[in-house]
Amino acid sequence: MDPVRAAFAAECGQLTGILAGMVDADLARPTDCPPWTVRELVAHVRTGVGRLTDMLAAPAPPRAEVDAAGYFGRAKFTPAVDADRIAGGRRDATRVDRAALATEWDRAWRATDAAVAAAPPDRVVRTRHGDAMGLTEFLRTRVVEVGVHGLDLAAALDRQPWLTPPAAEVIADLLTGGRPTPAEPHWDRLTLIRKTTGRAALTAPERATIDAAGFRWLAFGR
Repeated sequence: MDPVRAAFAAECGQLTGILAGMVDADLARPTDCPPWTVRELVAHVRTGVGRLTDMLAAPAPPRAEVDAAGYFGRAKFTPAVDADRIAGGRRDATRVDRAALATEWDRAWRATDAAVAAAPPDRVVRTRHGDAMGLTEFLRTRVVEVGVHGLDLAAALDRQPWLTPPAAEVIADLLTGGRPTPAEPHWDRLTLIRKTTGRAALTAPERATIDAAGFRWLAFGR
């Protein structure tokens, strides 16, 4: 299995187990992605994962024009796009009750995984932003969405992060551009991801180190 697809399956499968153990009080908790609750953030992630099946059913663009890092470019997250994203998460959250949440999530990601497995490896898809992307590059963005928002969910639920090693490797590689992590400040992958996606504070020296290393700052519209 392609490493990106393997990371996608690992992280999505992990979240299935987390969702299966949630109660109503968990879903009502606020998150660090305001104004979303846990339920609304889960709905946002589920919609983002399920989007790929429709993308693969549409005609393929002739060539890729952007990579995964470009997909998270700050210019794409205009106030109008961000407002629509927030409203969509809140709207989608009303469509599935708690009892079916894990089942619906499991169905959504497995349908996406099956569609990816059936597609040619060089398939090109068109994103909701209108960009043409290689399938693997777009799937890389789904690993980022599930993995990084998984950190947000874990924080909202007062749990230890459950980020899987395959997903952490894919996300860290995207953030660093494939470059090695600097010897200082001795970050593991989880810390690197939390620091460079705004889930943990960066000191001024840490930011200078990251800038000097040429890491890529991703915009999530949060």
